[in-house]
Amino acid sequence: MSEQEPEPSQELLELSAKLFDLARSGDTDTLSAYIDAGVPQNLTNDSGDTLLMLAAYHGHADTVRALLTRGADPNRLNDRGQSPVAGAVFKDEPDVVRALLSGGADPEAGHPTAFDTASMFGNEDMLTMLRG
Repeated sequence: MSEQEPEPSQELLELSAKLFDLARSGDTDTLSAYIDAGVPQNLTNDSGDTLLMLAAYHGHADTVRALLTRGADPNRLNDRGQSPVAGAVFKDEPDVVRALLSGGADPEAGHPTAFDTASMFGNEDMLTMLRG
């Protein structure tokens, strides 16, 4: 027989929700303090979105940089196979795209890739940025 993992406590679920909200809202200082205190920098929600993915998608370049300096994986895909950089391209967030590329994001990761996304929307500025 295999052991089942215990259900997370209500307090843990509430803390997780708070952390994902901090990433979405770009509360860099508070989120950084939690990461520095031991919260996993690649924490994912039930859709496979990391804190970095949510910060990137919502246009928070400072939060993206803070997470990257704390070891967040810029190429971790969510459950739909999307990358943080493709999400930032989709949302037309050049500062976030620059931060992710500087942090090692692969513009060819995921599906659609960041290149595919920029091409799909005819975003020549993003294509130029992605090409480096």
